[in-house]
Amino acid sequence: MKLILISILLFASCSTFAAHLNMTGTVPGIGGAGKKVISLAERKFIGVEQQQTDFSCGAASLATILKYSYNIKTNEKWVMDGMLAMSDPELVAQYGFSMLDMKNYVEMLGMEAKGFKVAAENIHQLTIPAIVLLNLKGFHHFVVLKKVDDEGRVYLADPALGNKVIEMEEFLAGWNNVILAVVGSGYDKHSILANPSLPLTARGRDGRFVPVSDAALMEFGFSHKDLL
Repeated sequence: MKLILISILLFASCSTFAAHLNMTGTVPGIGGAGKKVISLAERKFIGVEQQQTDFSCGAASLATILKYSYNIKTNEKWVMDGMLAMSDPELVAQYGFSMLDMKNYVEMLGMEAKGFKVAAENIHQLTIPAIVLLNLKGFHHFVVLKKVDDEGRVYLADPALGNKVIEMEEFLAGWNNVILAVVGSGYDKHSILANPSLPLTARGRDGRFVPVSDAALMEFGFSHKDLL
């Protein structure tokens, strides 16, 4: 897949792209018969860090990748506090976090965050989960793009709505062709993000996702050392 690395200046321009989604709170789990029962609402957020504020979709998306792709013990609050320490709190409260804020935080952890411009016809070749910005009827919202399958289904980890699968046409209508990839040691090729569940209507089909090769990961900037 041909990738175009985007400069830090483009990241800075993303600072006005924020989420303005009102959260209604979390749905508590239902206990019973000595074992925890997972509600449908909770099930939607398996493998997704849920955002708790209007402006934290970026923090929750980044926490999702760090937690589930790299097995780093973290959560939305820790990531948000870390990014706030390196950002202007007033700007964040007004506009939300930017990709630059995410990049700075990831680098503080000793990892890399790389922005790529990807042509629409190549997005199905994405081999690692990445953060993308969607324009949802005027509201700008960060989510994790997990995979695109051969039938054009786009698998997202949405910090506001949980796991969801949408059609390619809907995704492309709101996407700006930019992805932010987090690169570092400890990447889990078998994570819940790299291997999302099929929608119920597609269960039982073979060859859903081909295992990711080291060569494919190195195209995104992983080193041999990262993959040991």
